[in-house]
Amino acid sequence: MRSFLYAIAIGLIGAALLHIVIILSLPSFTGRDAYTRVQSLGEANRFYKLAEKPGDTLAPINDDPAMETSVCTFSVESGPIRLYAEGDVPFWSLAVYDEASNEVFSMNDRTSVSGALDTLIATPIQLIGIRKAVPPELEQSILVEMRGEEGYAVLRTFVPTESRRKAADGFLADASCEPLTPDQ
Repeated sequence: MRSFLYAIAIGLIGAALLHIVIILSLPSFTGRDAYTRVQSLGEANRFYKLAEKPGDTLAPINDDPAMETSVCTFSVESGPIRLYAEGDVPFWSLAVYDEASNEVFSMNDRTSVSGALDTLIATPIQLIGIRKAVPPELEQSILVEMRGEEGYAVLRTFVPTESRRKAADGFLADASCEPLTPDQ
């Protein structure tokens, strides 16, 4: 009788663990994970402003009325990606994620060099080459090491009043998420 109860207890614990694993892995099987949803916004290497209300697609939305948010998908397979933005906004923040939605890097205007966003995302090998001879235009850039090849960046800016919305929209519209060209 004792071994029967032991077998039942082990079976219930195993079933509970199996259900937890299935529930946690479900988003990656349904295409509703964050990376897939961000990719649905459009082509890579371009910031897309998130809509305020959900649409017919699975695209992510901006659910905070005091913030404006843009996202950009990228791949560092063929070269580094430079994220750049500047403008007169009271606050901005950047978060970089890999394709599994693990945060790789984050910063805000208070931790930037000059108040502007100037970040270079590259693989460890690419960064070694860049650090050997840093181009003058990248001397103030923050270098971010990305272990995987694909990911996405989330750029947010604070909009304390409606009168600041135009500056926030301009900041996000002018933000760039582009491959590093040899002349940069």
